[in-house]
Amino acid sequence: MKVLVAGASGALGRPLIRILRDSGHEVWGLAHRPESLKTIERLGVHPVNGDALNRTNIFELIEQIRPDVVIDQLTSLPSSPFDLPQRLPADRRLRLDGGGNLFEAAKTFQVKRYVQQLSGFYLDGGKGLATEASPLRINAPGTIGDSARMYAALEQRVSSAQEMEGIGLRYGFFYGPGTWYWSDGAFSRHLLKGEVSLIGKGSSIFSFIHVEDAAQATVAALTAPSGIYNIVDNQPTTMSDWLPAYANWIGADAPPYLDEQKALQLLGKESVYFQNSLTGACNRKALRVLGLSPQWPSWLKK
Repeated sequence: MKVLVAGASGALGRPLIRILRDSGHEVWGLAHRPESLKTIERLGVHPVNGDALNRTNIFELIEQIRPDVVIDQLTSLPSSPFDLPQRLPADRRLRLDGGGNLFEAAKTFQVKRYVQQLSGFYLDGGKGLATEASPLRINAPGTIGDSARMYAALEQRVSSAQEMEGIGLRYGFFYGPGTWYWSDGAFSRHLLKGEVSLIGKGSSIFSFIHVEDAAQATVAALTAPSGIYNIVDNQPTTMSDWLPAYANWIGADAPPYLDEQKALQLLGKESVYFQNSLTGACNRKALRVLGLSPQWPSWLKK
């Protein structure tokens, strides 16, 4: 297949285009910055210089390349999760407006399949793990609700595709090389500096996914039935369990404890919600249909 990957130089994009290349696909990697284009070229696929926010540019590129599949991995995330509130407007614009240009161009030039990056960590599973039928937490406080509403709009867009086969991949929290959650990642640096506390009971359940596993699942989605899939690992874990284990893994001191009332005063409602209200996601459908075989998180003992 001829596959165009938008956001091809990111933490997921890099292993994704490598696996696509090794699987025999003709791969085109879309990026805007010169260093990103060089990374794509070094990985042995065709670099495409394009700006997703420039509608004319994107339509011209899709018309020229005529891919069979477009994989939308567009993001504009900061280097640190602590800076997400400031970056969220730019990230939202790129995913909704830039991704909208990409989606409309794909429809116009008869792309067969469109694969969309979605969220598997802001889902509302009620009293259990979230399934593909579970809604996003659109009423959550702060950037959690803002992000959930953005992802809900992306889900609606890809699910409404009639001219194309739409696939939505709800990825868990990414970990692995180039992500926030890795030994040299931004979250680890904050933890080593004592800047991360455990709030209240830490009862939120987190579902992670290694970027290599996410990439493998994305390649499998090229030939899978249309629809939504939760791409998460097999170890949904409470914040109170994984955070101290992660600190130990990187050689940091155990994170300090902060009760909810104090956290509300110092950090606001969003931080308390993040650590105590999230539900993990169920990956049963992806295991069965996509052959997802996720590795064990590096910081958890088997």
